[in-house]
Amino acid sequence: MKSFCKILFFASAAFAPAKVFACAACGSGSTQMIDSPMIDGMNLGILTLFGVLGIVLSTALTLLIYFIRKSEAVEAARKQTAET
Repeated sequence: MKSFCKILFFASAAFAPAKVFACAACGSGSTQMIDSPMIDGMNLGILTLFGVLGIVLSTALTLLIYFIRKSEAVEAARKQTAET
């Protein structure tokens, strides 16, 4: 099944129209549009969203690690009190 999915993916990529491979930030390959200030603003917006996403994901990961460590500490304390 995995090989079929790979073959299907590569076949669809090979026969895709050229518009599929256009630049995501500017929407076309023309050189006049790349120098546009609107494109610079869009690129800064994308970078800002990546920054916010990175902060949110790192905060969630930090919270998850905190909960895991706290759970292990509580479990160790429970075992220690049960032994005495």
